[in-house]
Amino acid sequence: MKNFNDRVAAITGAGSGMGRALAIRLAREGCHLALADRNATGLTETAQLAQAAAAPHIGAPLRITTCTLDVADRAAMYEWATDTARQHGRVNLVFNNAGVALSSTIDGMDYSDLEWIVGINFWGVVHGTKAFLPLLKSAGEGHIVNTSSVFGLFAQPGMSGYNATKFAVRGFTEALRQELDLMKCGVSATCVHPGGIRTAIAQSSRIAPNMVGFMIENEQQGKDDFEKFFITTADEAARVILDGVRRNKRRVLIGRDARAADWLARTLPAAYQALVVLQTRRLKRLAQKRARRGTAVEGRRA
Repeated sequence: MKNFNDRVAAITGAGSGMGRALAIRLAREGCHLALADRNATGLTETAQLAQAAAAPHIGAPLRITTCTLDVADRAAMYEWATDTARQHGRVNLVFNNAGVALSSTIDGMDYSDLEWIVGINFWGVVHGTKAFLPLLKSAGEGHIVNTSSVFGLFAQPGMSGYNATKFAVRGFTEALRQELDLMKCGVSATCVHPGGIRTAIAQSSRIAPNMVGFMIENEQQGKDDFEKFFITTADEAARVILDGVRRNKRRVLIGRDARAADWLARTLPAAYQALVVLQTRRLKRLAQKRARRGTAVEGRRA
């Protein structure tokens, strides 16, 4: 799909971050939008920003609809897909972008947390794909974009739940792309692997108590350190994703950190794990030093 003008795109996680950036960029190109998110306030803000950014040359007003939903809810996702087709007449693009993060050791992880992240990060992608795929096929032209992660390319301690969901999205989407190639139905698929993107995912992530003392000194320090690795803007990520759709790429890597991780995993498919352990130990020592300095400063103030 080379041109997004007068196409219809459905985007999950559209209330902020990459979802919002995708909506704004698509609106500039005259693409009608069906936006979904759990955050109703953020969703409304995105719709307003997209409408303001709408290409002035498209003629008819840009059609933007919103739906507050949880992507883990299968029935809600299918209902949204049906409503989108009814409101817009067709669907050409689906961006299964919604996602959350969880930090926990495996032995200390609650099943409820694991079910939560699998429900959103993996089942949300499955629901979005299966609910919208028949609509894309009936439109005669379509593209499914599923968001995995740099952690769908290599694993990291303390992120097993996140890793599991993002590796699952990768496998699911790569199989989907091959099936669509065989079908020759006019629909294609791309798997996106962002590195650190400047979004709110770090501050909204769940960090289990078992991580304190194991890899981090406290929950906020863990979130703040995670956020330091966010080097790419959401707008730049959206630009790269849409370029990947135009070029019908199977895999899209976003950021130099994602490209480095991809190279590392391909070059040292097993040995990279030892390097990650060494780096994690180094980062833990640095966090401990900062925590001790902070404690000393607080002591002097007292």
